[in-house]
Amino acid sequence: MSNEKRHAALLKILAERERATIAELVEALHASVATVRRDITWLAERGLLHRLRGGAERAAVRPQYALAGGSFDHFLAQSSAAKRAIARCAAHMCNDGDTVTIASGSTTFMMVEFLALRRMRILTNSFLMAEQLLTRSQNDIIVPGGLIYREQNVILSPFENDMSQGHYASKMFLGAAALTEVGLLARDPLVLQAERRLLNQANKLVVLADGSKFGEQGAGLILCPLAKLDCVITDDRVSDVSVRMLEQAGVRVVVVSPEASDV
Repeated sequence: MSNEKRHAALLKILAERERATIAELVEALHASVATVRRDITWLAERGLLHRLRGGAERAAVRPQYALAGGSFDHFLAQSSAAKRAIARCAAHMCNDGDTVTIASGSTTFMMVEFLALRRMRILTNSFLMAEQLLTRSQNDIIVPGGLIYREQNVILSPFENDMSQGHYASKMFLGAAALTEVGLLARDPLVLQAERRLLNQANKLVVLADGSKFGEQGAGLILCPLAKLDCVITDDRVSDVSVRMLEQAGVRVVVVSPEASDV
């Protein structure tokens, strides 16, 4: 069983019974004690469960507010190896001294690990990303004012004037609900409004989208047309048809492969 499938199975077990011992997880997952311990550590570091002595329990958060689409935890557990490889590639596009914007998202969040040694100025509307960067790096962090949506780990403001309005970035990194011929799509109108305000405040737009994001995906709000994008970083599951679609729109496509240790 791959890491991704085992992580999903482990979280499903905790969702059903709230907590489990390592012995119970070893039996249910058909994995070694060492593997289960590594899984618990990996998931706990990302806030997806709480580590207990001899086991783990689910990290149950009851959101007061919710946005359209699934939760942040749900998306973080999907295609995690591909997303990590994409995030690594995106982080390599950053240099010390850069001013960048990193929009909230499961793939963009994974950039944190690879920005630990950078010294940049970063605007993000993800409070989880902001917290991780503050504690694990020397980057300067800016967050716009707004309401915190706990389940999606995102800060959004319905108002025109916030900290983001005076911010200009060399690059903006953002995720995708879906990518189609009509453009980059979003699911929630509040997310759409917040990210649209930032699109014109960046020199280049870089989209982080794993291979599953190509197609309608139930997302019907157009964030921007494909021609506005400078680069899309995706994984090797992307189809030739999707690559041609982007290239015909003048978008640079970077395809990465997850490392064996991430699969």
